[in-house]
This record gives sequence, C-alpha cells and structure tokens, in this order.
Amino acid sequence: MRRTSFEDMNCSLAQCLEVVGEWWTLLIVRDALFGVTRFDDFRARLGIARNVLTQRLEHLIDHGVLTREPYQDNPVRYDYRLTPKGRSLWLVVTAMRQWGDEWAAPDGPPVQTRHTGCGNLMTIEPVCSECGEHVGARDLRPVLGPGAKDASLLPSG
Repeated sequence: MRRTSFEDMNCSLAQCLEVVGEWWTLLIVRDALFGVTRFDDFRARLGIARNVLTQRLEHLIDHGVLTREPYQDNPVRYDYRLTPKGRSLWLVVTAMRQWGDEWAAPDGPPVQTRHTGCGNLMTIEPVCSECGEHVGARDLRPVLGPGAKDASLLPSG
C-alpha cells in the first residue's frame, strides 16, 4: 500500500519528508539557495511543468519554507524567497549533493562550494556539537528525545 502522508508519524525525518520529500521540491529549494527567486527562472532551470511548479511553490509557502513577495503589479508577478526555515535546509541539500558527488557523479562534482571566509573549496563534515570530534553513523546511538511518544522509534535489541 502506498503511503500518502507521514503527517501522523512520530519521527522528525518523516515530518521533514512531509514538507520536502517530493523530488521537485528539493530542487526548487536548491535553486532558491543559489539565489533563484522568479517563477520563470525556476521553470527554465528545472524544465518543470508550470502546474507542477505552481503546486510545489504553494506547498513550500504553506509550510513556511518560502514567502511570495510581489515585484510587479500589472500583471502581478512574485519573487519566491526562502524563510529562515527554508534557509536551514542548506545542510540537507548540501549533504545530498555531497552524497551525489561521491556516488552518482563519475566525472566529478558538477557544482562545488567555495568558503567565502578562506576562499577554499570545502565540504560539510559532521562533528559532535559538544566535543568537536568528527563523527560517522557508527559513532552514534539513538536515544529517545522529549518528543517521543513511545519507544517504538528505537530499534529493538
């Protein structure tokens, strides 16, 4: 049976997917992070149908990821701008881009990021927020958080 919503699932990842889990959505967010704000520019860059783009933009607005701000009156045209909630998706987009660079880009990364502070090409590396040590998936253990409704979120065993 195909799931149509993760709305009732007590899982932060599922709730994130509820907002940005559709494949066009993160590409729209990626382009917005790159500075794209206009409907026609999103459409041209993505090659997406007008109706699909309209639906995805409305979804992102409804979930507080984007705002719509008029820049022209006759006809009314809008800029779509990331909110703080939307800008915080840069880490998600960057992690997915880095995964794609490693596992799905045989000719090398199509886009790289340069740190404006030091001028070097860089990647995001996970570190512990408390001790600063680099961490990988094997260095982590899930524990229940304050929003857990029951222990079924943790693996058994």
